[in-house]
Amino acid sequence: MTTRTETIPLVDDTELAVTVGAPDGSPVRGGIVVLHSAHGVTERTESIVDHLAEEGWLAVAPHLFHGSGSADAVSGASVLTDSDASFGWLADHGVPADRMGILGFDLGATAALVVASQRSLGAAVTVAAAGVKQPLADGLPPLLDVVGELTCPWLGLYGETGDPVDPSDIERLREAAHASGAVVDVVVYPAAEHRFDDTEDPAAAGGPDALDESEGAEGTRSEARHRVLNWFDAHLR
Repeated sequence: MTTRTETIPLVDDTELAVTVGAPDGSPVRGGIVVLHSAHGVTERTESIVDHLAEEGWLAVAPHLFHGSGSADAVSGASVLTDSDASFGWLADHGVPADRMGILGFDLGATAALVVASQRSLGAAVTVAAAGVKQPLADGLPPLLDVVGELTCPWLGLYGETGDPVDPSDIERLREAAHASGAVVDVVVYPAAEHRFDDTEDPAAAGGPDALDESEGAEGTRSEARHRVLNWFDAHLR
């Protein structure tokens, strides 16, 4: 299974680059939009897209920094535009809205919660979504302002230490999310060892891949990885 990069035309006559992965010869279970961290689309992002595809998901990761080439280009409007284009790409490949999910990391996690509060999806997963009380970037609202409008089941993963979010803010976010009436599960690990997208893990040194079940990272990282896959399994049906 390998990833590839395509472009999607946008309404402003620009193009959005997307890294995509598709199941190889097996039925598509649904589609997942992957929103990358502030590091952009890295080999780790490609690995996650690749292994989601191996699990049967059609996965697409938009390159969010197509404006200025940096995280400064990300705003609430640009996130929705890029996500809408990615969802449209999934729809063009036969995936219905209730079988579309979104997975985000860091900056992409914050963006994913914004999307999940304003678009009808099947499920959302965020890893270390910051900007709870104060905007993480210009044009992105504080998460406390939007999470009460979640449209789909949300799984949030955090580390009590090592993630850029205060534990008390995580609890506030959890409480606000429950007001949406959506299914909510916020898991706080003792440290940031749950970060299966981290480039400082065995996969980055030539070891197991990010979502590989056979010999993945041990302990909390492996548990977090399987929790994400199980969330999509349960809610994208």
